[in-house]
Amino acid sequence: MLVIDRNVVSELLTMEACIPLMENVLSDLSAGQAEQQLRSVVPVRQGGLMGLMPAYLASQEAVGAKLISVFPHNHNRGLPSHQGVIALFNAENGAINAIVDGRNVTAIRTAAVSAAATKLLAREDSRVLALIGTGEQARTHLEALLLVRPIDLVRIWSPNLEHATRFQNEMGTKYPELTIEISATAQQAVAEADIICTLTSSTTPVLQGEWIPEGAHINAVGACRAPDRELATSVVRQAKLYVDRHESAVNEAGDYLIPLQEGAIGSDHIIGEIGEILLGLAPGRASDKDVTLFKSLGLAVEDLAVAAYLYEQAKLQGKGITIAI
Repeated sequence: MLVIDRNVVSELLTMEACIPLMENVLSDLSAGQAEQQLRSVVPVRQGGLMGLMPAYLASQEAVGAKLISVFPHNHNRGLPSHQGVIALFNAENGAINAIVDGRNVTAIRTAAVSAAATKLLAREDSRVLALIGTGEQARTHLEALLLVRPIDLVRIWSPNLEHATRFQNEMGTKYPELTIEISATAQQAVAEADIICTLTSSTTPVLQGEWIPEGAHINAVGACRAPDRELATSVVRQAKLYVDRHESAVNEAGDYLIPLQEGAIGSDHIIGEIGEILLGLAPGRASDKDVTLFKSLGLAVEDLAVAAYLYEQAKLQGKGITIAI
């Protein structure tokens, strides 16, 4: 068994490699070549939770699960909000192949999925990016979206000015070709945006429908439980809605479920999965005036696909720690 720690993940998993990896696994899932179950969640005191996310990839003969803790208030403690591991098993004989640190996998694959959705749904000439939230996901989303659209202006908003300033300084140094501006409000940040990403731990809306420019694409990433949402009903009602997995959305996505419960949208409001667009089974953007919305929940198959990739790369490059069990 290989133990692949966070440093090895950082060495082996590039965003350039992860985006097509996510496109392939989402296509496999929509085509019935991969399977997963809804995450099982145990609430923990202090507002945290522990989740179990199992999956099977037929094409790679891989089966396994991610075990992840989510503690939104960890940012105030100087700790990451998402921590976990992925257990990768051989689906032919049940042997355990690897244990993979999950923090960087979560950060990178989440942004890679948003990039895959953005490739399909955002206007090709999209140049202005709004990031609502300035944490780890904002950093990886900026990296990912720069690979798929010609972004040259980034407007950011965070309720914590110190965090926003740190993001501006760090990313300005990393991407000197970009203009990165701190906005006083979320409304100001999205006012002229072509692409909007909501990347917060908020359980109540941070984005309102009347703020959204015509033709914008939205990646809604933060809220992942049925009672929680980052988007006001008015955002969801006006947008063409796409998801990573239909089953997950109708059970876990408060951004969809709350407007549905309010009667603002119907059960047919979800147009399709990202994998279905890739397979030609669902339509994508039809007009430059469309507001498109991708609701990301994060899927077990995504984590397992990355773990299988890292396992093969680690063997090829002699990385990781081998442990006899």
